[in-house]
Amino acid sequence: MVQAIGVTRVFGKGNEAVHALRGAELSIPRGRLVALRGRSGSGKTTLLNIIGALDRPTEGAVYLDGTEISTLSESRRDEIRRRHIGLIFQSFALVPYMSAYENVEFGLRISGVPAGHYKALAEEALDFVGLKQRMKHRPYELSGGEQQRVAIARAIAHKPKLILADEPTAELDSRMGLQVLKLFKDLVQEGMTIMMTTHDLAIMEIVDEVYALEDGTIVDEG
Repeated sequence: MVQAIGVTRVFGKGNEAVHALRGAELSIPRGRLVALRGRSGSGKTTLLNIIGALDRPTEGAVYLDGTEISTLSESRRDEIRRRHIGLIFQSFALVPYMSAYENVEFGLRISGVPAGHYKALAEEALDFVGLKQRMKHRPYELSGGEQQRVAIARAIAHKPKLILADEPTAELDSRMGLQVLKLFKDLVQEGMTIMMTTHDLAIMEIVDEVYALEDGTIVDEG
């Protein structure tokens, strides 16, 4: 599903250049839950952004389901990201004045899903994360764990091939974090592929594979 080959990312030039990634390589089969670990500044988020077509590598190539996305035009990369990738952020990134349902529907609009499918897909996603009964609530009326579940529902509603989650449990207590991880395991059973960054040692014991980043290079996997 995902392959990164010799991915290097350099910010700035000359003496000011910062190497966020240095020839990082990984290969993720379809239907796996993968964790990317490493200290702050190791390049985790940069690699996630490149795999998610939010950024381009300075060198190297990234393939999504056999298509090299790193060399595509911006419009084509935008289309792939909207249709085939779901993004989950540490900060939840919900629109505060929209209900849970409206937040998920908004994600479907951005993804280009036909309007006639909004209701069924949004309710299906919210039901999957256990929030169908609270879909009219706004974010400030929901707990942190519930807000993250709304963010997951928004990310999965258009049925993407790949879900990328940047520290999705960092703002949650351990009980809520494990609930989110259970949802991820259920999604993998449904055929999705999930790659997440994390510092949580408990999560690393549960995922299918762990890649470790150190100074922009993947140093081991397990």
